[in-house]
Order: sequence, then structure tokens, then C-alpha cells
Amino acid sequence: MERDSQLELYGLVADRLKEAHTKVRMLQVPAGERMALTRKLLVITAASKHDLAGAARRLDRFMEDLDEGRFSGEFREEPPGDSPANGPA
Repeated sequence: MERDSQLELYGLVADRLKEAHTKVRMLQVPAGERMALTRKLLVITAASKHDLAGAARRLDRFMEDLDEGRFSGEFREEPPGDSPANGPA
């Protein structure tokens, strides 16, 4: 049963990552800003391979920030436990 919930979470995160990439692509921002947002999404994608639940939380915060128009260095700080440096190697 746990495996089913894990697969469901993978599907949810994958769908949300696609949605986030689409939103970033559609933003009317300078290319450098778009690149920074894309890099953040790539970090979340990489984190999902080691800590799916943590990546889902980070993606939720990323999407909230995008939806509220917070970008250009205005993103909230990651909680200490969600930092890629604190995750598994």
C-alpha cells in the first residue's frame, strides 16, 4: 500500500513540475531571471530523486511564490531541512 502512495506522489510531483516549467516559460521576465527560475526547478527535480516528500514541499513553496508574483530574488528561504546540502548525497 505504501508503494502505491509513493507512486501517486511521484505522479503528482511530476505533473506539478511540468506545470511549473510551463509557468516559468510563459513569464514575461528577462532571460536571466527565467534561467534562475529554471535552475531552481532543476534543483527541485534532482532533490525529488532522493527526498520526494521534501521536493514536493519545496515545489509547493515555489509554486506559491510564482502565483503570488514573488521572483527576482524574492523567493522565501528554504527551511534548513529542505536544503539540497542537507539531503542525501
